[in-house]
Amino acid sequence: MAHVLITGSSDGLGLMAGRLLIDQGHTVTLHARNEARAAHVRELLPAAENVLVADLGSLDGIRSLAAAANTAGRFDAVIHNAGIGYREPRRTETVDGLSHLFTVNVLAPYLLTALMTRPDRLVYLSSGLARGGDADLSDPQWTHRRWNGTQAYSDSKLFDVLLAFGVARRWPDVLSNSVEPGWVATKMGGTGAPDDLDLGPVTQAWLAVSDDKAAKATGRHFYHQEERFVSAEVHEAAVQDALLDYCAELTGASIR
Repeated sequence: MAHVLITGSSDGLGLMAGRLLIDQGHTVTLHARNEARAAHVRELLPAAENVLVADLGSLDGIRSLAAAANTAGRFDAVIHNAGIGYREPRRTETVDGLSHLFTVNVLAPYLLTALMTRPDRLVYLSSGLARGGDADLSDPQWTHRRWNGTQAYSDSKLFDVLLAFGVARRWPDVLSNSVEPGWVATKMGGTGAPDDLDLGPVTQAWLAVSDDKAAKATGRHFYHQEERFVSAEVHEAAVQDALLDYCAELTGASIR
């Protein structure tokens, strides 16, 4: 049985994935951004091994989660589920002077990957909107452009695919993949989302623990347990490295 950490798992797909894995007999540690949400999720899913608390909206908060996770012991798999959606009405800046959306959606999974004890499997939550994303790094913090929440989100989800593929290339001993869970009716997706909510957490849980041959791939992008097409640039080492090097510059931590 596997030992799994799921970020952003006090509700939504993260919580659903945690419940699914626990029902399968795995040991799951959840994550919440504050103590109130942690207390709530402990009541919802008391079978969880632990709930780590950290706000991923700052570099110090991300580092604190990495430290807590390492203290808890090595995880077999990490599902990077935490994220901010596409409805942000304005650019919000963190204490580090960075875009809040970029920090939570991109720097959090990057820095956790860099700082945590290396697991066997990494799963990065992306989105179908990544197909409309732009990998250009001339203004990823949206300091010069007029804010567009949907585009900023789409870009961040493309960056998550690049992160998964870049880590897979740099760490061939780790299974690293990205997932689009579908447009489902969570708080992020909204009540009108058309996809099957019950299928939303299945693929990331499957990639984290399954011995199926298909689940033991690396450097792939999945939707409903099937590999899904991504743009050719995602497979380019130079594009992956540009993002990884940019994140290393912002955080002071490298993935080598």
